[in-house]
Parts: sequence; C-alpha cells; structure tokens
Amino acid sequence: MLSDRIFITGTDTDIGKTLFTAALTTALQNAGYSVVALKPIAAGCEWVNGELRNKDAEILQQVMNTQISYNRINPLRLESPIAPHIAAMEEGVELSVSGIRQLVRLEDFEQSHLIIEGAGGWLVPLNDEETLADYVKEEKLDVILVVGLKLGCINHALLTQQSILADGLNLVGWVANHVDPDMQKQQQNVDSLKKRLACPLIAEIPYIEGDNPAVEAWKYVNI
Repeated sequence: MLSDRIFITGTDTDIGKTLFTAALTTALQNAGYSVVALKPIAAGCEWVNGELRNKDAEILQQVMNTQISYNRINPLRLESPIAPHIAAMEEGVELSVSGIRQLVRLEDFEQSHLIIEGAGGWLVPLNDEETLADYVKEEKLDVILVVGLKLGCINHALLTQQSILADGLNLVGWVANHVDPDMQKQQQNVDSLKKRLACPLIAEIPYIEGDNPAVEAWKYVNI
C-alpha cells in the first residue's frame, strides 16, 4: 500500500502528471480512502471570471470527492506558459519553499491521503537558490515518478531517479504513461525501465483519447 503523503513528479513537462494524479486520486477514493490532491504551483493559467485558473488544477478539483476550494488546491498561479521561476519574475510573484509551505499547510488536511502534483520535472527552479525538489525534501514526501514513454525516456527516467535518491527521498513507485502512440518498441522500453528503476511499476497507462482520459486511467493504477 502507498504511503499517505505522496509527491508526483515526472521526467518532463506534459508527460501525464495530472492524468496520473487524477487517476490515483480516483483509485484511492474508489478503495474507500479520503483524498486531497493539490497542485501548489501552476504556470499557463487563464483568466476565468476575473481570476486565474489552471486546467490541470481544475481536473484535480473535479475528481475529488472532498470539497476543497480552488485556492487551496492551486494557490500559486502564473499566467505565462513558461518555466515557473521565469514567469514568476515577470509577473512579480515570489516562489520559495517557505512560501509554498505557508500557503499549503499539509498538517491542516484531515484526509487519509495527500497527493501533491509537481510542476515540470524534478529540478524545476523556484528561484535562484531553490528548486521544487527542495520543497519535497522539506516536507519529507514520498515520490512517484511518471515516465512519459517517448524517445529518450529511459535516460530521463534514470537521471531523475538518480537525483531523487541522492536527495535522500523514497521513490516508492513509477508510472509508464504511453504519451506517444507512434513510439517504436514501447514494451521493450517498459521492460528496460522495470530492470533499472529501483521501485515497483504501479501503473501502465495506455494512450487514451478523449477530453477526460482520467475517467479511464484510474483502472490501470495498482494500489
């Protein structure tokens, strides 16, 4: 069984962190657990009724059984669809580990499981000194790595694992997400990663078309 405080990272941006976070939330809820899924930082937000909103954070809000305000799910919102630390500098927003911890007080949540989705990859900068990985270390969260299956994914996955383990954190599982339906030798890539990643494969998600793939993706999560 997975731990109750989990951080979802990925080998890159746009490789399925939100899809898996939503799928894991749904799978845990269907198993009878209470879950809160959070996305503390989101870039590429859009103005909706006078406030910035992020589509990924809205997906997490939609799949949760628990009623949580959008501001608690996604307190740090950036309009530009670029690296968060660059968007933050341009938009006059301060990103820091202490700032995230003040805005997202994990101890205030009473649910049995907290799932925190990252932004971009493991070492995405917050400012000139800190990365999002520093936040995970400070909160002592266990980590699940989402691997977007495409050319180059083995190298990206192994480098990310190396960094996570070097930070002294528990890599408790990984996800094979088939983001590229035209990728050659997909199963051979999955088999290669199974041999080299020091944690269990907890989900292999096929390429799912449609507007709401999380509706189907939770069925592939092994909790």
